[in-house]
Amino acid sequence: MESPVVFILFLAAVTFTDVTCSQTLYASENPVAVGNNVTLSSNYTVSSGGWLFNTRQIVIILNGGFAISKTWRDRVSFNQSTSSLTIHSVKLEDSGNYALQDLINEISSQLTLSVEESVSNVTVQTSTTNLVEFNDTAVLMCSVSKGTSLSYQWFNGSSMITANEKVQLSSGNTILTIMNVTRYDQGLYKCNVSNNVSNDISAPVNLTISYGPSNTEMTVMPLTNIYKGGSNITLSCSAVSSPPAMFQWMVNGVYLNKIEPKLELEKVNESMSGNYTCLIHNNVTFRFSSQTATIQIVDPVKAVVVNLAKPAIFGETFSLSCEVTGPVDIIHWWKNHQLISADNKTTFGTGYRTLTISSTQHSDGGDYQCEAFNSVSNQASDPFTVTVYYGPETANVMGPNLAKAGDYVTFICNAISNPPSIYEWYHENVLVSNKSEYVTPSLTTSMSGKYLCVAFNSISGKNSTADIMLTVIEPLQNIIVEAPMMPAKEGYSYNLTCNTNVPADYIYWMKNGELLNENNRIVFYNDNKTLHIRMVERYENANYECMAVNAVSYNKSTPYMLFVNYGPETPSVYGPAFAETGHQAVFSCSAESVPPSTFCWWFNGAIVANTSDYTTDVLSLSMSGEYKCMAINTVTGKNSTNSTTLTVIEAIESVMIESTTIPINTKNFTLTCDVTGPYDTIYWMKDNVTLNMDPSNDSHMSYNIENNMLNFIPVTTYNEGIYQCVATNKAGQQKSLQYRLLVNYPIQNVKLNAPVTFVKEGYAYNLTCNVTGPADYIYWMKNGQRLHEDNRTFFHKDNETVEINPVKRYDTGNYYCLAINAAGNMSSALYMLVVIYQIENVEVKAPMMPAIEGYSYNLTCNVTGPAEYIYWMKNGEILHDENRTVFYMENKTLHLSMVERYDNGNYCCMAINAFGNKASPTYNLIVNYGPEKPIIYGPAFAETGRQAVFSCSAMSEPLSQFCWWFNGSIVSNTSVYATSLLSFNMSGEYTCMAINNVTGKNSTNSTTLTVVEAIESVMIKNKTIPIDTKNFTLTCEVIGPYDTIYWMKDNMKLNTNPSNNSYASYNTENNMLHFTPVTLDSEGTYQCVATNKAGDHVSPQYRLLVNYGPVRLTISRASMFMHVSLICQADSRPACDFSWFFNNLSTPLQNTSTIVFPATSQNFGNYICKAWNPVTDITMYQNLTVTAHAPAIHFPYQGSLMMMVLFAFSAPVLFN
Repeated sequence: MESPVVFILFLAAVTFTDVTCSQTLYASENPVAVGNNVTLSSNYTVSSGGWLFNTRQIVIILNGGFAISKTWRDRVSFNQSTSSLTIHSVKLEDSGNYALQDLINEISSQLTLSVEESVSNVTVQTSTTNLVEFNDTAVLMCSVSKGTSLSYQWFNGSSMITANEKVQLSSGNTILTIMNVTRYDQGLYKCNVSNNVSNDISAPVNLTISYGPSNTEMTVMPLTNIYKGGSNITLSCSAVSSPPAMFQWMVNGVYLNKIEPKLELEKVNESMSGNYTCLIHNNVTFRFSSQTATIQIVDPVKAVVVNLAKPAIFGETFSLSCEVTGPVDIIHWWKNHQLISADNKTTFGTGYRTLTISSTQHSDGGDYQCEAFNSVSNQASDPFTVTVYYGPETANVMGPNLAKAGDYVTFICNAISNPPSIYEWYHENVLVSNKSEYVTPSLTTSMSGKYLCVAFNSISGKNSTADIMLTVIEPLQNIIVEAPMMPAKEGYSYNLTCNTNVPADYIYWMKNGELLNENNRIVFYNDNKTLHIRMVERYENANYECMAVNAVSYNKSTPYMLFVNYGPETPSVYGPAFAETGHQAVFSCSAESVPPSTFCWWFNGAIVANTSDYTTDVLSLSMSGEYKCMAINTVTGKNSTNSTTLTVIEAIESVMIESTTIPINTKNFTLTCDVTGPYDTIYWMKDNVTLNMDPSNDSHMSYNIENNMLNFIPVTTYNEGIYQCVATNKAGQQKSLQYRLLVNYPIQNVKLNAPVTFVKEGYAYNLTCNVTGPADYIYWMKNGQRLHEDNRTFFHKDNETVEINPVKRYDTGNYYCLAINAAGNMSSALYMLVVIYQIENVEVKAPMMPAIEGYSYNLTCNVTGPAEYIYWMKNGEILHDENRTVFYMENKTLHLSMVERYDNGNYCCMAINAFGNKASPTYNLIVNYGPEKPIIYGPAFAETGRQAVFSCSAMSEPLSQFCWWFNGSIVSNTSVYATSLLSFNMSGEYTCMAINNVTGKNSTNSTTLTVVEAIESVMIKNKTIPIDTKNFTLTCEVIGPYDTIYWMKDNMKLNTNPSNNSYASYNTENNMLHFTPVTLDSEGTYQCVATNKAGDHVSPQYRLLVNYGPVRLTISRASMFMHVSLICQADSRPACDFSWFFNNLSTPLQNTSTIVFPATSQNFGNYICKAWNPVTDITMYQNLTVTAHAPAIHFPYQGSLMMMVLFAFSAPVLFN
């Protein structure tokens, strides 16, 4: 029961007793949120005393007991052992001063407890969110439904907003006013409201600022001063604007139907020149802007032509004009690619459009061009050739003065002139030609006289003349050498006469082409017309000519052949001295004589022939005797005789070689010379050479002659040859017919030769049979059958060579040749001829069964056509025999022993013959294998209410099929298995089976899943406001069982070892992160991660912003229009509240950061700025003395930090 008397005495004691020892009070939370419990405790235990609230009694402690005031009894509890007081469910009215008094020790200590209501439902309101730059002011109001001791902070995005001349914070920062908004003010605005026990942030309000158009710009592409007609121009207009600006184009003040930012001008011309304006309009801001560009377009020069008014004549003046299509600024003239300049004879007309040259010279001719220029182009004319016309100069005539009648004479007249002169020829004043070259008709003597040439220039109008005299003379013709009727006889004189059709100036005589001169036997008469030869001799026989000469000609006669007749001389008789009966004798008689003599033969006084050759009748012994020949010259009348004697003997009738045996090598053999008729001797000949009968001269020969026999002892192949025997008598000799001796011997060898074993179809092919030894005949055989000639089979060189042309594929076979003679026969070895023709097809064949690893496998190369060799390749590389790769059947079969998966590849075979090669298409061999043991990917742990996903793979060809088993049942037939929502009974073993349908194999593997209880949520919470240098705690609130918790800052795992970071001081306790203290270096994005065996659960991001300040308080001063402006600034979060005091007055002049006042004497003095952070509850002062002599800001010395702090504590006393 309370005692008022004791209470009063207690108060008196407390009030007037001095404190003699130290006692400190602590609150478990201060400030404390409404509804929370708070414990007030002391570092000292009180046995007699009590707890007071704003001087009102709560608990009385006396003599080891205590009593609680009725007012507080239901809301507090007292711990007597610690003297601590716990207030339950605090209310706002519980804020105030709490004191603990110790009556025995006369100690009293106090603590101010602040109770605040938590912030909730922060909202931002504004009249509009769509604003126009520079026109509108944004006003945003922040409100809360609950909360006390509130501090307001504004954010644009993540940037905190502070007040300035444009941004105002009023009504305790609840109202944010942005004057004349700009584009940089747009964004998401949020209001952060906090007090000492909580904070909350509003939903963002998006301010959309319409602005522009600004930064307008026009670009013209391509960029140049003047544009060429026909080109394309692009004008682009741009502006910074929101919403995007509208564009309208104008040219020379006239609107175009173009509302796009780009204007395309195509194939422009001069008429499109002008001022192009881009009008830019923002439909929201209603602001306009424009950009103008001047476009000057000049059409290019299109055509340039040079014209000549009249021809250029030597010594006169001529002019050229330059005709230009299109605008032109300047014209240049060129001659032969050299620029022409004006001089004393070269002038230019207006604008250089004409070029005039006076006193024209030859050098003024040439190629002229004019080139027209304007600002965008230039073009030159085609070369115009100026020809300087002149002449004719003095004419010159060429031609003969003397000519032969019947000839044609050419007169040439030439006069230098341009253009070439026109010519006329006159004879006796009669026009005979209008060309420079005059060819007369066939001349007569009447055409002698003067010929005149006139040269005329049709352009210059001038002419020139020249003449020439011509005399026409008849030529010499029909020159004849005439002789007298009587022939020339040796020993008599003889004359020849030269007759001409016209008189000759001179006559020459020639003999056999050599000029004749007079001598003792040669004399010329009648002006050389007559040639006289005295006492002609037979050596005067020759061709005689005469040559007549006059002024225009010379001519020779036809050669006259002079024959001098003489003889006959004594005849020469030719004939045999002996002749055989039954034969004829032939006698020949000749005698030198001109003309040739006639002959007659005499025997026994009678004429037997009247020819030079006399052949007797068939002789008999009675026809022996003298035979005489007489030669007679019928012209000279002379004759002459000679004779010979003939003896007739009995004749040899025949000579023959005979043999009775066959000549065989190394056997004796005899040839007999059988002669019919008497003979004197016999000798033998071999190969047309008399046989050498001395065997010592030839070691290979062994023979002898016995009477009429030639004995070979023995005969050998060296004796082979052509033999004859010769029987002789006085009349001559007689040879036998040729006897060819061929010595027979056995054939030693027969060999068939051929160029190659293989031959291409369609080509010619020869086989040759080389026989060592004599062969009477050679036969050819194919496959045991004799070959016969046909339209493709031909035999050459006595059947030594057989030609097959062309070869066909069915000519393939075994060939041999058979040689036969009298001694026997022999055949060659068999020769296999293979006819090669183009390979038609190659393909790889595989068995129907697939290739399975561990089993053998064959590939076969099927070739259509002859193949000399077959190669196998894998992936383009040639395969070789090895321990697992074997080739059979002449490489047609590739055998792979125990195939492996690495035998997979593209296989092909290539067949080769002489025609070339052909490869098969590739065969892709796929070796089927597996499945190997499956690999399972999936969790070992998973949470209830979630799904687990397992993936199964196994090496296999073809790809395996999969099925999943759980608790003996199939749960899936795919490689990936996602469970249904998990529960605890779904823990267990999950088995994957891989099945290969080709190899017929399967394989299994298992994994174990343990289902654990799920972590439902992870959140970061805090109960206090983070203030710089104060302790601060974040709590990781996890719903659901977990194993561990760790913290992350800025996406990096937080290092909880403070020694590694000198700027951070924190530690973890259970699920709490303590900052001891929190500083600005602690700011960042925090997350806590709760883990269990199934994985990590990460909380949403928590943005830690530390409240601080004010610090660095400054005052700046500005003077304007007789006013002084003072601006107070401080670094602080949230922004400070500012107050101005003048001359130590306790009432503030103004509660803003800026103060403006007239610069008058009554306003001079000491100005103090007070900055107060409502969250950190730190106050800071700064002063500035304003005087008439201080145009700039003046800061007097402020003293130490301690003085400032003292001043801050004393300020409430001074101003309250």
